[in-house]
Parts: sequence; structure tokens; C-alpha cells
Amino acid sequence: MFAKTLSIILALALPAIAHEHHHELSEEQMNAPVDSILWIHMALQAFVWGILFPTGMVLGLTRSRWHVPLQSAGFALTFAGIVLGHSHKGRQFYASVHGTFATILFIPILTQLVLGIYLKLHIHEQSIRPYAVKLHGVVGKAYPVLGWTQMLFGAIAFRGYCRGGHLGQCLAHYIMGSGFIAYGVIMAILLIVGENWVRRVGRSPEWWDSWVIMLWGIVNTFTEHHGGSWSVKDMQHTIMGVLWWAGGALGIFLSRNNNRSVVPALIIILTGWAMSEHAQALMISTKVHATFGHTLMLAGVTRIVEICFIPSKISNPAADADGDAHSEHTLAGDEGRERDYTGGFFERGQGPAKAGKAFRHFPPFLLVAAGLLFMSATDEELEYVHDNGMDHVTYILIMFSLAFILYTLILSLIHLYSASGRNAPDSSNSAKSIENIEMLPHGGAPRWYAPVPNTASGEETPITAHIIGDDED
Repeated sequence: MFAKTLSIILALALPAIAHEHHHELSEEQMNAPVDSILWIHMALQAFVWGILFPTGMVLGLTRSRWHVPLQSAGFALTFAGIVLGHSHKGRQFYASVHGTFATILFIPILTQLVLGIYLKLHIHEQSIRPYAVKLHGVVGKAYPVLGWTQMLFGAIAFRGYCRGGHLGQCLAHYIMGSGFIAYGVIMAILLIVGENWVRRVGRSPEWWDSWVIMLWGIVNTFTEHHGGSWSVKDMQHTIMGVLWWAGGALGIFLSRNNNRSVVPALIIILTGWAMSEHAQALMISTKVHATFGHTLMLAGVTRIVEICFIPSKISNPAADADGDAHSEHTLAGDEGRERDYTGGFFERGQGPAKAGKAFRHFPPFLLVAAGLLFMSATDEELEYVHDNGMDHVTYILIMFSLAFILYTLILSLIHLYSASGRNAPDSSNSAKSIENIEMLPHGGAPRWYAPVPNTASGEETPITAHIIGDDED
């Protein structure tokens, strides 16, 4: 059965790999209408890699019985989409990284498929299987990143962007924009379901942020200038790299011992301000860059508010100047109440807690919106928008609409993680949502969640954030 399945897959895959791509095209081929087959290919692959596979990944993390059927359907639709992508007529495209990466994607696709079938056989339980489980989990968690990258390559190939002298600008906008979106996704996960993971590793979110900022700053410091005379943009980008590694180093120091720090948020604010002041050739480009910068600045401001003023259980706000914690933010035994920053108590689900639940979505959403705005601000994209008579207001509102859709998908996957498979709430709590599930008293909590206990008791803390630490089976 296994050999037969693999032979069918290879029979479909090999013709696609051998498909001829074009290095020279006529004007007629480049401007031909896009036929229905190509539209179906784009819609199908966007659905599979943007929704189906990420959903299947989440179901794998929760050991849901629907993981295998969903991923199997995803594999079948992926190969169907590949065949469609090489069968279309009408408009033709130059050979591009989209086609090359499609070939590379056969490696994780076949690896995941072979591992999934092997794990279902339940053999070599004490020898090979544990390593296969780990590898299956690593490859599965990489799917959202691989899918995002390939969809981005597809959009670039469709428009014919990023060729010649535009490559450097494309890399800067698409990599950094995607980085801001990833930052928003990780922040949302940590703020909503990652409390116990943060407690377990003993590092605040800002400690990790600061390391990434510092390392990225070091890279930027030495890669923005390529010899010759220094332009204004070279100087701006290089000093921004210095800002990041200098501020990142300070953030690492201040965030030790699980302390919160505002330094990463301050770096975000300064980066947004610098980007908003970039001079651009077109007015629409100036406006879009300014809105991107302002959105990034607002993300930094709301992050500072979330750290300094919104009650949180991620770390202990009662730490002294040396970073030594004296009390827990959530105390064992206070079943219906939680401590606020003043040392008093408030009822769960009311007051600061209720405000905090609503406010915590500001920073991650604004980071997602800022990332999309920056990815949409390349010269080629904005020249196309300008030539078609669209103003900056319409264009920016389109990007924010996409940000709402993307953030909805992100939250839906986080909610699915909390409500499926082994994390499914008990029937008595089935009406509870991700937004209030962390406020449940310990006695009525669903299986996947337990409040952080008093450390003095020596009790073992259950880990909420399986999404970070567990592997798929």
C-alpha cells in the first residue's frame, strides 16, 4: 500500500518538476489574458497552504483525529494544484524563484507524507519512532512559513516584480514586512495561550525580542552599504542597524530573570518614526511609508501600555531592582480573585482583567498591519497603483482590510488550538471561549489549562503552550 501510494505521488510530481519554464517571452505571451485554469491554481494553492495546512498543523499539535484526514486532503489538493499550474494557457511567465521553490517544496511534502504513513504503522516504538515523531513535528510546524513564502513568490511571479535593479528593494520590504507579521503572530500566541510556557522557560517575551533585534541589527549594520559613496538611505539604514543592536543589548540586560522591558517597544517606535520620514519619489509612496511608520509607532506605544499598565500573568511585576521575584501574580488559593499591580484584588473577568483582554490585541494586530503595509510599499507596486489612478487612502484601506482578515485567521487558529483534540474543553465548559478560558477557576478548568501554582508549594506546573513545545504525531 505504501509503495503504491508513493509511486502515484511520484508519477504526478515528476512531470511537474520537468515542466519547461520560459526565459524569453514575446509581448503577446506576457500580455495574454489569464485563463480560468491559472485562476483555479492560485485560489486552490492559496486555500491549501494558507488555510488547510495551517489548520491541519494545529490539529496535529492537539492530537486531533481530524489531523490525518485534513493533511491527506491537503496533499491531494496540492498535487492537483501543481498539475493545474503547469497546464494553463494564455499568459506565460518568466522562469522565477516561484517555480524553483515549488520543486524544493517536494522535499518537505514527501518527507511529511512518508513520516505520517510510517507513524501510523506504529512500528519501531522504542528506536526509530521517537525521532520520526520529532522530525514530523518540525517539518509540520514549518508548513505555514513555507506556504507564506511560496504564496509571496507566486504573487511576485504573477506581477513580474523584483527583477533587475528592483531585487534589493524587494528583499528589504518583503523580508522585513514578513518579519513584522511573524512578530505579531508570536506575540498573539504568547499573550493568549503562552503564559505557562513563558513561566516555564523563565524568560520574558522581551528577552527573546531583544535577542532577535540585536542579531538583526548586527546583520543590518554591515549589509546596507555596498561600497562607493554613502547615500542618505545607506546612512539611515546602517544607523538603524546600530540602533537595533545597541538597544537589543540593553533589552537583553533589562529582561533577564523574567522581567518585562519596554526597550523592544521603544525600538519599534523609533524604527516607525524613521520609516515615516523616508523621502520617496512618488507622493503615494510617501503617504504609504508614512502610514506604515505611524502604524509601527502605534504598535510600540500600545506594547508599552500593555507591559506597564495592563494586568498580566506573564511575569511578576513585583520584582525588585535586581530582578528577584517576591510574590506571584496569580496566587494559589485565590480561586475567584486575581492580584492587580497595586497589590489589591479584583474579581476575575472584571475591571483591569476585562480591559486587558480587549487591549492585548492592539500590539499584535498593529504589527500585522504594519508588516502588510511595508510589503505593499515597493516602488513597482506603488507605481502600478499610481498608474491605475488609485489614491493612497484607498490603497491603505485595502491593506488594513487584509490585515483584519489575516489577524482573524491567526486568532481562529489559536482558538482552534485551545478547543480541539486533547485541548478540547470539558462538556461543562464547552461554551467558554479562548477570550475567557484563562479566567476559569481551577476547579472548573478544562483539561488543557491550570493556573500557575504557588512556587513555594513545589507543585508541577502544567504547560499550556503545547503549540511551542510539542510535536505532531
